[in-house]
Amino acid sequence: MRAVTWQGRRDVRVEDVPDPTIQEPTDAVIRITSSGLCGSDLHLYEVLTPFMTPGDILGHEPMGEVVEVGAGVPDLMVGDRVVVPFQIACGNCWMCLEGLPTQCETTQVTGEGMGAALFGYTRLYGAVPGAQAEYLRVPQAQFGPIKIPEGPPDDRFVYLSDVLPTAWQAVAYAGLKPGADIAVLGLGPVGDMACRVAQVLGAGRVFGVDLVTRRLMRARERGVETFDLREFDSEKELLTAIRDRTAGRGPDAVIDAVGTEAHGSAVARLAQQATTMLPPRISGPLSEHFAVDRLAALHTAIELVRRGGTISIVGVYGGTADPMPMLTLFDKQVQIRMGQANVRRWSDEIMPYLTDEDPLGVDDFATHRLPLSEAPEAYEMFQRKEDGAVKILMHP
Repeated sequence: MRAVTWQGRRDVRVEDVPDPTIQEPTDAVIRITSSGLCGSDLHLYEVLTPFMTPGDILGHEPMGEVVEVGAGVPDLMVGDRVVVPFQIACGNCWMCLEGLPTQCETTQVTGEGMGAALFGYTRLYGAVPGAQAEYLRVPQAQFGPIKIPEGPPDDRFVYLSDVLPTAWQAVAYAGLKPGADIAVLGLGPVGDMACRVAQVLGAGRVFGVDLVTRRLMRARERGVETFDLREFDSEKELLTAIRDRTAGRGPDAVIDAVGTEAHGSAVARLAQQATTMLPPRISGPLSEHFAVDRLAALHTAIELVRRGGTISIVGVYGGTADPMPMLTLFDKQVQIRMGQANVRRWSDEIMPYLTDEDPLGVDDFATHRLPLSEAPEAYEMFQRKEDGAVKILMHP
């Protein structure tokens, strides 16, 4: 089959690789019909290269049709249409039963000290072959795949793999109450969707911050009060502008949907880039013990949120030696929640919103739909934020 493989920093290729097969009774194999390109994939493209191996198959946002089912998967049949969550979880362990499949005790990558295995995401998370391919082996298929009705196009449901539950969890972790004000830093796919989720769940005012024209325009068209970073000479001016709309206090909650590749933090950026250029035998241990993030967005969230408010971190961070303003966090009595989205924890709550009325705007959420063969161009376009690329779907 054809699949998107990682070959080095900013180097992805579409290559012939072996077809996946059933290896365990709880496996299934699906023929992929749509696969998303995620902002997390760009971390592999640029920052997390020390944890990658040439030939790794990328991608973790698939949906498709079941073509083979193991004997231990009683609820799936060949021909079923499914969305596959990005994490691999058993559904039966203590963590899964607590609603934390990202911490699944069956698939935890204990050798790396990490949580549940993920599709297409570095050796830290199991180096499981990913979903930007023609076919995908799905471990723990007795729990993971979400059955989808026939009829509606893929766009209606494909975001259940990652974008929708990630945005939903971000809002849930923000402790949103009806009428509360919420700010979202970063209006990429997850930040954009988090704004939409907050609106349908009853937020008062939703503020969105970014510096990409297309992203700001999309959010503004759906009623988000947007702030273009390029229009402010300093962070203080941005903070003042948002506080002026919240009785001087700041939003009740702030979602950081940016993560480790925030603009600013020049020193941290140089450190990240230097690490990616070292040999793997050096860069891997260095990243595991001394990695730093670009924390501009997180620091803005800490300053912006009102006293006694909540910060929900959904942007991916990977640092192990990040400095944090503990005095400010303690003094402001800020609550922080974060983590990978627990997809199956939220999928049943989300499904009623994927109706013909389409309140979340999923039908036209993608800005680009490309053949899998154009994956290298898709990655470059998305990384450079060119041609208005906000969300890209690829089709084998």
